[in-house]
Amino acid sequence: MYVPLPARRTEAAHYAYPEHLRPQIASLPRAPGVYVFLGESGPVPLYIGKSVDIRHRVMDHMRTPEEARLLRQTRRIEFTRTAGDLGAQLLEAQQIKLRQPVHNKLLRRRRELYSIRLLRGRPEVVHSAGLPFASAQRLYGLYSSRAAALQALRAIADDNRLCYGLLGIERLPAGRPCFRAALDRCTGACAGREPLAEHEARLEAALQERQVVAWPYAGAVGIVEEGLDMSQIHVVRDWHYLGSARTRAEARRLVAEAPAPGFDNDGYRILSGPLMAGQHRILLL
Repeated sequence: MYVPLPARRTEAAHYAYPEHLRPQIASLPRAPGVYVFLGESGPVPLYIGKSVDIRHRVMDHMRTPEEARLLRQTRRIEFTRTAGDLGAQLLEAQQIKLRQPVHNKLLRRRRELYSIRLLRGRPEVVHSAGLPFASAQRLYGLYSSRAAALQALRAIADDNRLCYGLLGIERLPAGRPCFRAALDRCTGACAGREPLAEHEARLEAALQERQVVAWPYAGAVGIVEEGLDMSQIHVVRDWHYLGSARTRAEARRLVAEAPAPGFDNDGYRILSGPLMAGQHRILLL
């Protein structure tokens, strides 16, 4: 996602097409992949983006007055072809983390990750540093902070009349029901009006749509993506994208050379749907 520079008031009125980029734009392919805007100084990119049609997407940037300042800074446009949109998404997320472009503010930082885990019917907020999210069971939701996870738990409790005290959000007064029970915002499990087992079952049912799927393979796999004129094997382990290869032998080398990855939120976001839906052929590596 592009985060534009604040526009000066006169900028849109004086927008001019960046003629110095016209020859580079003409050489861009009408195909999927990732593109990079580079400035005059240093190796840090100005912006990294992806598209199923690189030239068309870059031309969209060129037509936008609000991006005029970015374009004036751009001196070179690099690109990398991919077989399709899946590879473009994976490569974009990887390159933004590695190269830290100036204007990809939303993806360039490595985020803290928290989740809600059910343990013996009780929820707890857990951090990815202390728990392998890729293999952990009964995790629900991925959050950037402990506060965000607790806020999500409160919303679930409010929507389902669950007890804050039994969820660990508030301390229960000794021998008394929670305050929300008196307001009929809690069904009264804390006062014995609802069996604890039913309260726990309702909590788990409410969490189901947020379930984090554990990595379904024993190790790394290759996800085959077929394009019109090329195919790729996207190598993934524990929801972490390791790179793309043309052959199974190249894919195995990527696995052997890669350090042990942790859970990757972007990889999970991009891959979990297509993988669970069986949209691509899988090679065990």
